[in-house]
Amino acid sequence: MRGYQALMRSRERRTSCDPGTSIIGLMTLPEERVLARLTELGIGFERYEHPPIATAEEGEEHWQGIDATHCKNLFLRNQKGSRHYLVILAHTKRADLRAVADQIGDGKLSFASPERLKKYLGVTPGSVSPFGLVHDIDQHVRLYLDRDLRLHLRISFHPNINTATLVLTFSDFERFLASAGNLVRFIDAARRV
Repeated sequence: MRGYQALMRSRERRTSCDPGTSIIGLMTLPEERVLARLTELGIGFERYEHPPIATAEEGEEHWQGIDATHCKNLFLRNQKGSRHYLVILAHTKRADLRAVADQIGDGKLSFASPERLKKYLGVTPGSVSPFGLVHDIDQHVRLYLDRDLRLHLRISFHPNINTATLVLTFSDFERFLASAGNLVRFIDAARRV
């Protein structure tokens, strides 16, 4: 019964946007640039509202009934702080930062500070999202996606605010990434939890 109730709640909270349709003005300010870019690219999406979600683990309760692979997004930096990486993987996996560092070829990685997160992606902790690339006009951030994400038809991310989730097809997500112009690579980022 609980799953059914969550599904009904999610349907009540869902807003669909077909390509070419704009719902800008109905969203919060952090979302507007994301929605403008998706609309400009002709990318359709579904939007779900929920209480603030700071971690993927917190999101599990609110994502019931949403048909998508939900992702966690890790904003990392190299030891010198001269390079920044956004590592994306399914929320059901745990990142292996040593394996990620070995594949990237940049030595030891650590989580970037909230100040760096704001500077490069325009978001605060708890709202990390690849949609933050709309703020990275110099393509400073390098993206590393777990290669298993390509196996999923639909994926979801926060739209630069943690009180909503956007669902889009993986192919549309790739179109968004191509429009951002940042370096994108596929790696084995995780081990299954």
